[in-house]
Amino acid sequence: MRSIAVIGCGQWGKNLVRNFADLGVLRTICDIDPARLASLGDRFPELILTESLPKLLKDDMVAGVVIATSAGSHHALAKEALLAGKDVFVEKPLALKVSEGKELVELAGKKGRILMVGHLLRYHPAVVKLKALVDEGTLGKLYYIYSNRLNLGRFRTEENILWSFAPHDISAMIYLLGERPTSVATQGGSYLNQGVPDVTVTTLAFRGGVRGHIFVSWLHPYKEQKFIVVGDRCMAVFDDMQRERKLSLVNHKVEWIDRIPVARMAEAEAVPFPSEEPLRVECRHFLDCMASRSRPATDGEEGVGVLEVLDACQESLERKGAVIFPPKPPVKPYFGHETAVIDESCQIGEGTKIWHFSHVMKNAKIGRNCSIGQNVFIASNVNIGDGVKIQNNVSVYEGVTLEDYVFCGPSVVFTNVFNTRSEIRRRDELRPTLVQRGASLGANCTIVCGVTVGRYAFVGAGAVVVKDVPDFALVVGNPGGIVGWMCVCGDRLDFAGEDRTAGCRVCQRKYRKVGQGLSLE
Repeated sequence: MRSIAVIGCGQWGKNLVRNFADLGVLRTICDIDPARLASLGDRFPELILTESLPKLLKDDMVAGVVIATSAGSHHALAKEALLAGKDVFVEKPLALKVSEGKELVELAGKKGRILMVGHLLRYHPAVVKLKALVDEGTLGKLYYIYSNRLNLGRFRTEENILWSFAPHDISAMIYLLGERPTSVATQGGSYLNQGVPDVTVTTLAFRGGVRGHIFVSWLHPYKEQKFIVVGDRCMAVFDDMQRERKLSLVNHKVEWIDRIPVARMAEAEAVPFPSEEPLRVECRHFLDCMASRSRPATDGEEGVGVLEVLDACQESLERKGAVIFPPKPPVKPYFGHETAVIDESCQIGEGTKIWHFSHVMKNAKIGRNCSIGQNVFIASNVNIGDGVKIQNNVSVYEGVTLEDYVFCGPSVVFTNVFNTRSEIRRRDELRPTLVQRGASLGANCTIVCGVTVGRYAFVGAGAVVVKDVPDFALVVGNPGGIVGWMCVCGDRLDFAGEDRTAGCRVCQRKYRKVGQGLSLE
């Protein structure tokens, strides 16, 4: 289904139009230039053409909006699109003010919408490969990263060269190093338009000791886009202007002879990587995030982080190269493994740990000090209390509530629709499932939707629960049946003969049978 609209179809926007059209998802093109629209309409006759943004945003068939207009309009257009309930992919920079970027992130969270920023280098297959080389230790201990982004022309007045060119390189450096710079210093000059720098040089310092250097200019005799990473074992060169051998390793050596360093030059070795247009990769990533409701690699928070570094660079530029310290990124109160996907607008409590390849969807709520194992899926609007432990390969679907200190063993199965059919939509027929405080669900057991598992109940491995389970009950089998009773501490209780009371031999708690259930005295 065609569900994407592109706003702004100029020098860069037409590339986005081409890619989303080739992916078969482009529905609408919006631009204020009738001639530009007509030209694209001739090339893509199946698309809707409009000069009206309100008309576009009222179209319920448009799920995602791509913004490729001038930088000064990014904030306003992205805000309108988010308010209209659209997912948004906005070209860099996210905004021209940090406060505006933060407003967009907050709004996207409230609306449960995807917000992605077009930091293209993060999606370049060569940069992805370079990241792998850095992480594998191929380059050894990193010394410095040097970036050139130079060209002649495309002079602008609403943003200077720093804000126009440098976002890509700042984003890529943060990606490669896994951290933001601790300080920046920028110098530059305004030669064509007074007060609008067209050449800047920035030095960035990182906590691990690495230095970054970014040289950007639109007053240069030829185009250059080069990224160099120098380590103590090897050097990597990414030259995007090369048709082939875009990424290479250079194993130059430095030998000490008579206490004097002597360079030993070596031939560059080409590094293979998948050959695919970076913009196509970026566009497809946006579509994947829309489909899975997952956080983009360059989400709004990443975009704000880049804005904060740019803002510090701008301040340094205005203060003649003074060293400026960008704000530190907020420390999340929980741990999320780098492979985990944690959508915007989740609420996750302090001390919680989310491990490899897990996915927490928007509007899910997870309490404090929880442990979420590998390959766990937590759906939208799920509520999980404090101290909950969910082992590997568990899917907690919408409609399931886990109260405090619930334990879910490996591969526990929850359902949320009783009579599922693939061809019949039953999203409005979800049956809620409640697992109450302290209950334990054994490995591979199945909890059929619509039941309540009582406090401190114990469901045995492989059991199938099809009806409510009383507090403290021990349930096994298929269908599950009560075969005994369990203490709060997890030890089995022994009711001898006709006794209505029993004490736990481990913790000395006392229990009494009441009707078909059990109460703690």
